Amino acid sequence: MKNKLPLALLSLLVSASACAQSGPATESTSTGATAPCGFYCWWSTQTNATQSKQPAWAVPLVTTYTGLFQVVRFDALRQIAPALTDTWNFDNSKGLNVIIPHTNAEVDVNLPPLIEHNSPKVKDGAGDFSVLGKWRLTSGNAQHGAYVLSVWALMTFPTGSYKNGSPNPSVVPTVGFGKGFGNFDVQSTLGITLPTGSAAVNTSGRPIAWNTAAQYKIGKLFWPEIESNATFYQNGTNNGKMQEFITPGLLIGKCGIHPSNPKSRPGLAFGAGMQIATSAFHTYNHELVMTARWIY
Repeated sequence: MKNKLPLALLSLLVSASACAQSGPATESTSTGATAPCGFYCWWSTQTNATQSKQPAWAVPLVTTYTGLFQVVRFDALRQIAPALTDTWNFDNSKGLNVIIPHTNAEVDVNLPPLIEHNSPKVKDGAGDFSVLGKWRLTSGNAQHGAYVLSVWALMTFPTGSYKNGSPNPSVVPTVGFGKGFGNFDVQSTLGITLPTGSAAVNTSGRPIAWNTAAQYKIGKLFWPEIESNATFYQNGTNNGKMQEFITPGLLIGKCGIHPSNPKSRPGLAFGAGMQIATSAFHTYNHELVMTARWIY
């Protein structure tokens, strides 16, 4: 298990190297005319037009982004439990986010995470597969109020092995709102997990998750942030309990692959932070969060 940390950091180091070589680039988009250049160029132009109507904030470490975003994402988490055992989560149910052209819609396909436990009594295995559909209700870019309001639903499927996932499918309806004030922004989401079977209700319950991220942009690349990640448990084994984590972190990006071309989309972003338990009840003490993202 001691070798897991260097392996998990590998993707972040590759991202950092690419960022240093490519030079700075901003998250801002452009809707200027482009010469015909094939399907990807057409798709990029439509994506730029869609994102130009919302603020250009960084995607938080834990809190779901309140706007629309197109990215391939990989996360790695190291969780320390009260018994001082650690659990690694590779991918953390991330994957491919796609903006649908000519709409305010986004579809995410999230791969099952790989869960590794540092306990001989618990078997390692895959987690659950999930998909997400998001609709941006209204938004304004930095010149038009710097705000965004979206709704989405996450659907999970019980693909986990050795009890590393839920016994039943579930739906997680969520609403998210963000507001910017110059280089500062706040994004907040509120959602509830609704299992479709009694087995999941009796164990996990119907928890309500309230996440809020506050970010400040420094220069063209750096986004220090602090998040509050709270869960209010209803039903299940933790019925009536609440846990909260404060998550300071730093995000870097986007590092453009072609920084001299403002219309070019491809780029890298990466970041890290630490979840720290602040509530009397908590299922783990703290958690290292690392992320690497390919923006396309």
